[in-house]
Amino acid sequence: MPANPATTMTDFTPEQIEAARKLFAGNVAFVKGVVAINALPVGDRPEIAFAGRSNVGKSSLINALCNRKNLARSSNTPGRTQEINFFDLADGKFFIADLPGYGFAEAPKKNVDVWSRLNLDYLRKRPSLRRVFVLIDARRGVGEVDRGVMDQLDSAAVQYQVVLTKADKIKKSELTDVIAGTIAALMKQPAAHPHIIATSSEKGLGLPELRATIMSLA
Repeated sequence: MPANPATTMTDFTPEQIEAARKLFAGNVAFVKGVVAINALPVGDRPEIAFAGRSNVGKSSLINALCNRKNLARSSNTPGRTQEINFFDLADGKFFIADLPGYGFAEAPKKNVDVWSRLNLDYLRKRPSLRRVFVLIDARRGVGEVDRGVMDQLDSAAVQYQVVLTKADKIKKSELTDVIAGTIAALMKQPAAHPHIIATSSEKGLGLPELRATIMSLA
């Protein structure tokens, strides 16, 4: 598969890309949905989490990474997912945590506050968590709500990395500008990883690099 021209991370070898492909081609299964911090699964393996605005394409990206169609379910109503969903990857190699979406206008503020507390409790009390991938719609770039979530991650001292979604929906020149703007925004965020990966769940853009990045966190 050709290298992703819209990623700042190009240091994976073909062997690493292939090993990551095999990892994600293994068994993957839904474990549980968690609505309270005391219900988290035992943190006995490396864990990564995905966060992002509602409708950013989080479920589609998880499904595409794992070569499944309906592993992570999206909702037609923004903000409906109120729990942290856990998936087991490759028979115990990794946990994938799908965090509730943020930034939706339709949900009552009290519900948003509850979800924020659950997320922050999880982030602060999960030593097995290796990295949070913050998904940003490439058509929108980093918004105020995204910056607020990044500030929360900074305060929790949790390393995170930006993944641009829907990169196939804009021109390459526009994508280059979005990447530059995102890099500039991340310079002000102390816990942010410096590399950005642009992806497309539909076209497969960036998925090999993202898989390899996750595999490197084991």
